[in-house]
Amino acid sequence: MADVLCSEQFGSGAARGCRAAPDGSLQWEAWGRSWWGFSGAFTAKPGGRDGGGGVAPGTATPPLSRLLAVFLPQGFPDSVSPDYLPYQLWDSVQAFASSLSGSLATHAVLLGIGVGDAKASVSAATATWLVKDSTGMLGRIVFAWWMGSKMDCNAKQWRLFADILNDIAMFLEIMAPILPFCFTITVCISNLAKCLVGVAGGATRAALTMHQARRNNMADVSAKDGSQETLVNLAGLLVSLLMLPLVSDSPSLSLGCFFFLTALHIYANYRAIRALVIETLNEQRLWLVLRHFLQQGEVLGPTSANRMEPLWTGFWSSVSLSLGAPLHCVMSSVSELQQLLEGHREPYLLRWDQSRNQVQVVLSQMAGPEAILKAATHGLVLGALRGDGPLPGELEELRNRVWAGPEKESWIVVRETHQVLDKLFPKFLKGLQDAGWSTEKHQLEVDEWRATWLLCPEKKVL
Repeated sequence: MADVLCSEQFGSGAARGCRAAPDGSLQWEAWGRSWWGFSGAFTAKPGGRDGGGGVAPGTATPPLSRLLAVFLPQGFPDSVSPDYLPYQLWDSVQAFASSLSGSLATHAVLLGIGVGDAKASVSAATATWLVKDSTGMLGRIVFAWWMGSKMDCNAKQWRLFADILNDIAMFLEIMAPILPFCFTITVCISNLAKCLVGVAGGATRAALTMHQARRNNMADVSAKDGSQETLVNLAGLLVSLLMLPLVSDSPSLSLGCFFFLTALHIYANYRAIRALVIETLNEQRLWLVLRHFLQQGEVLGPTSANRMEPLWTGFWSSVSLSLGAPLHCVMSSVSELQQLLEGHREPYLLRWDQSRNQVQVVLSQMAGPEAILKAATHGLVLGALRGDGPLPGELEELRNRVWAGPEKESWIVVRETHQVLDKLFPKFLKGLQDAGWSTEKHQLEVDEWRATWLLCPEKKVL
């Protein structure tokens, strides 16, 4: 048999070789993936775009392959994160359940406004609708200003929060016709909640798209996600057309269907969020990894840490960590500044309030991602001194001093933890990188305050 002249493959598919046919044409092997439906060899004649007038390689793909290409990003699965498929499957389930619940809620709102009632006033219905929409618009603006910067740091928790709030909003819409004396207030609160859902859901969807896109293909991943959601919503609409006539005349049956769909919606959302394995560190994941490192001497991988990350409660660790705090709020005298500067070689200053277990970190203009990661690690180590669990020898000694000594010596403990961190953090950082964590960027919540200060001549800035 003739030797292989060349080979080709599409995305992550199996490669196929090409040999020279006796008549001088190129003879292509069959594709390796049997579910594509290929059989036999493809022969391409000389000349033309694909080497001849025969069947061009890749043009014999069956309908299933072409259909998948419509709804999956180009280059799937290599062009997206490994958790893309399980997340999208559960996300489709929750979207389908939400679509059906939304149909029940919309039906209830229309009944409450007066659709189908000859005595209903068009002006009153219009006024109710306008008040409802304006309330939601104002809430959207305020919520985006208040919480917008926090959603990148805890995208999974806010994603779950948005979906649960959406279920609450739909429940209010279903109950609104039952309470006609406060119908307008109920639908206004419901629409306000839905607008908050729109802000939180859209923002976290963008953050998760950044995580899933692995070939600078955010637009493609986002567009295909929209196509998947549209297909699911279309299926939901078709099912709703069959469901609504069956349950519309029975409020108890309608409410029963809603509770079943809500339970399915929350469960599917939980499974979707749990399927995510984010390789960047936020405060919760950093605390889980650091605590395990201090107690066991090894660094948890992204899969283990994401599985342990709390979703329902416990957004924060026990210590109150404030990164990027303003300098004027941290100190008020020259002596305090000198205490903070003593023992510091990093581009951050750190103050620890033992009574409230609060750590405030002032960042320098030169503080990059690694310095911020070290500052957060430093603050969490101080918090561990007030907690339980085993610690390395030097930190265990400091813990005993913390419990026995007066609070006025907090700055001395901070200074000594700098010396411990100089030995501990390089090993911890190397362990993070070896375990698969991305340390070039982070998802820590950092305020915009930056400061400059004079260092002692022998000190250096990392």
